[in-house]
Amino acid sequence: MPNTSELASTAAARDPHGVALVDAAAGRSLTWAEFDAAINAEATRLLAAGLSPGDRVVVRLPSTIAFAVTLLAVMRAGGIAVPASPQAPDDDVRQLLEHSGARLLVGAAGPDVTVERSLEPPTEKPESAQEVTPIGADEDIALLCYTTAARGQARGVMLSHRALLANVEQLASIEPAPVTAADRMLVAAPLFHIYGLGPGLLQCLNATATAVLADRVDARSALAACQQHRITIVLGVPSLYAELASLDTDQLAGGLADARLLISGAAALRPSVATAVERATGLGVYEGYGLTEAAPVLTSTMVTGRPKPGSVGRPIPGVELELVEDDKPGEDDDEVLADLTDEDGDTGLVAVRGPNLFSGYWPDGVGGPDDDGWFRTADIGYLDADGDLHLVDRVNDTIVVSGFPVYPHEVEDVISQLPEVDEVAVVGVLDDDTGETVKAVVVPAAGVTLSEQQVISHCAENLPKYKVPTTVEFSGALPHTVTGKLYRTKLR
Repeated sequence: MPNTSELASTAAARDPHGVALVDAAAGRSLTWAEFDAAINAEATRLLAAGLSPGDRVVVRLPSTIAFAVTLLAVMRAGGIAVPASPQAPDDDVRQLLEHSGARLLVGAAGPDVTVERSLEPPTEKPESAQEVTPIGADEDIALLCYTTAARGQARGVMLSHRALLANVEQLASIEPAPVTAADRMLVAAPLFHIYGLGPGLLQCLNATATAVLADRVDARSALAACQQHRITIVLGVPSLYAELASLDTDQLAGGLADARLLISGAAALRPSVATAVERATGLGVYEGYGLTEAAPVLTSTMVTGRPKPGSVGRPIPGVELELVEDDKPGEDDDEVLADLTDEDGDTGLVAVRGPNLFSGYWPDGVGGPDDDGWFRTADIGYLDADGDLHLVDRVNDTIVVSGFPVYPHEVEDVISQLPEVDEVAVVGVLDDDTGETVKAVVVPAAGVTLSEQQVISHCAENLPKYKVPTTVEFSGALPHTVTGKLYRTKLR
């Protein structure tokens, strides 16, 4: 596999005057030739600043053209890009710098952040740029993404050029191709997150499609961008689609008049939201499943060509997936549960294999795929009668009541049936008698009255006794990550 930054130079050779990137908020844009020149200029600046092959460079910039230029310039100069949220607390950035060993930071260092050298954002349209020969390819690490592991603290996921480009090719191999040169994609997900970066930016580069970058997007600004730029593909997170579904039907349909494909990822999309969007626009919302460790996409409903609310679809080309037993001391953990369906209620741990998998965790590569290329995720799921994957929960989210497993998702689904509930999260709390017990945290809908007993009684009518919450707490909001995923660790 070549250097990932060559996606930009290839696109520039193919269509130098076509529009490559648009900053939705600032209104600025770059052609493919300008984009490639900006990458060369920034790579030259980084090399002059002392960047050596393999050096880590923290990129702490908003999801703008400057971020895209910097990230690919780091890769072209032989460095390892370390994306960081510009909203992350300085303490988090300090830990990231320390753990990654980065000596360079592009963007705002912050008053409480010490780094060997901090650089201002790059010039988007440099006056001149000498071509830089890409340094590094194949198994060389291109990206170091930090993610909160299910079984421990945040870890640096090492993604090689091979892994990043393999996933780009895998997605492009879906028939029909999700992204083409005629498309204009609204990338409504942060670029420092692998979802916005891989299926968003890199997919556009590979197809020579226009990427319209939206930083801090809401429903109304998203629709405005869709209308202004005649967006054909929206790549967003569930919270955006929930906002869109709450808008007036005519407003939503008009704003998405040019759209042909709606994609949701990074967290679970509520089926009711997907249904509301489809009713208003005639477009189903395609969902997928991925991991930072997989660069990131593993499955998608685009594989079958039809959205399926509640399902994350089937493996994309080049990815193998099996459901296996979780690691249990003293038991055979190699048993493959390949025929799991929702009819018998069995679930298994999702294990995957493919060329898009990571090279292990920073710095020594531990925790990567096994000798046969398989990687056990921390996700539990089942296959329905059609062979489509449904995710149940994460391993460490499972609540064990008197020895019986309770998946928070199944309790949340039941509580969400109550019209008075806007959002709900279920966690386990310690209990002297049962080991753990179920607790529900509920965000009531605006202007309604809801009691703890109403929630418990509804659950008792629809769930076995051990799955019924013993306590219900009401809250004004639940904690979420930047991509809208429920932050259960903080909730606990």
